[in-house]
Amino acid sequence: MCVILNNIIFEEVMFLKALSLTQPYAELIKNGVKSIETRSWKTDYRGIMYIHASSTKIPKGSRENTELMKLAGGNDMDYGAIICSCNLVDCVQMTDTFVEDMKQNHSNEYLAGIYMPGRYAWIFEDIKILEEPIKMKGHLGLWNFKLSENQYE
Repeated sequence: MCVILNNIIFEEVMFLKALSLTQPYAELIKNGVKSIETRSWKTDYRGIMYIHASSTKIPKGSRENTELMKLAGGNDMDYGAIICSCNLVDCVQMTDTFVEDMKQNHSNEYLAGIYMPGRYAWIFEDIKILEEPIKMKGHLGLWNFKLSENQYE
């Protein structure tokens, strides 16, 4: 079996890494506005992973943040689907200096995350939008999903 996903050829059924995010954060990554995901926990994983837009509707605090919602655009957002791929290149623990730099020099990124010393910044590069979202249930944490031939034909 051979499966092609975002121009990557998979010769056999395999498990791929995914991270579920609520909207509008998944959309911000998909659109290249956000390239850092902030988390309370670190990961040693580096490499290709997929961003899953959870089925949870936009939390009230995010919905009421007009600056954040403006960054996400007025587009319809996908829910309950993998929407893009990216390369997780680093995971750094935030320091006071890191947080201050983000606040002063990367205002959009700062607006789209929780920047506090001691938290972790997952740094993404090479973000690619999927031609068609892949509907599936998400999970907490960094999780695996399985490619199957009939999903992508």
